Amino acid sequence: MNCNGTLIDLSTPKVMGILNITPDSFYDGGKNDSDQAIIDKVKQMLDEGATFIDIGAYSSKPNAEFVSETEELARLLPIIDLLTKVFPEIIISVDTFRSQVAEAAIQHGAAIINDIAAGGLDPKMMQTVAKYNTPYIMMHMRGNPQTMQSLTEYDDIVKDMLFYFSEKVSQARSLGINDIIIDPGFGFAKTTQQNFQVMNKLELFQILELPILSGISRKSMIYKTLGITPQESLNGTTVLNTISLQKGAKILRVHDVKEAVEAIRLVDSL
Repeated sequence: MNCNGTLIDLSTPKVMGILNITPDSFYDGGKNDSDQAIIDKVKQMLDEGATFIDIGAYSSKPNAEFVSETEELARLLPIIDLLTKVFPEIIISVDTFRSQVAEAAIQHGAAIINDIAAGGLDPKMMQTVAKYNTPYIMMHMRGNPQTMQSLTEYDDIVKDMLFYFSEKVSQARSLGINDIIIDPGFGFAKTTQQNFQVMNKLELFQILELPILSGISRKSMIYKTLGITPQESLNGTTVLNTISLQKGAKILRVHDVKEAVEAIRLVDSL
């Protein structure tokens, strides 16, 4: 995967550390509220072994508040500028579904676009990614963060998702996007039971012959199943990250980098 000229080999899985700069994210909303707090958090994640830092300026949790494009840019661009100055070698992924936000982020130094809607919420998104030949993470979701949890009816969820991805990949390839990563979208337009059905069949997504990203860190499929809180869900996250790796995931998107890196090292030793 070519990230601003840096080639990343995914034959060994990599970790993507989550940096939320929103006040309302489900786990760490509001924690990263100063430049120094952000620098300290990113330094910790890089020191612990994160290959990528994924920055989100618009919470995509269920029923998240709407954020204007102007506000998203105002939150995001100064942080990209800050991090590329402090950490010149950093590989930044930007979590956005808006093409204008993606374009501005790339121009400021972002290396990856992580789109929860795979182009479904902005018809210009894939064209923008293709224009800059940027690696593209395409996630499975229905609707938007405000409506997705009412859109959970499937004939066969894994089959429906594979059809969704085959169409999206074909579209991306036709535009010339080279590096594509598949994200099943745990927690997006899926019930808890459906999330576990997808996890149980995660290896089937390898039929797409593309890297798989697993993003289950501290999500409700863990804490609702165990009757705990997101803050208590690190152990459950590590369990499902380990299963994801055994089923072929190549990127773990996590809040807790050290534990994910350890999981990769142990699974790699099997």
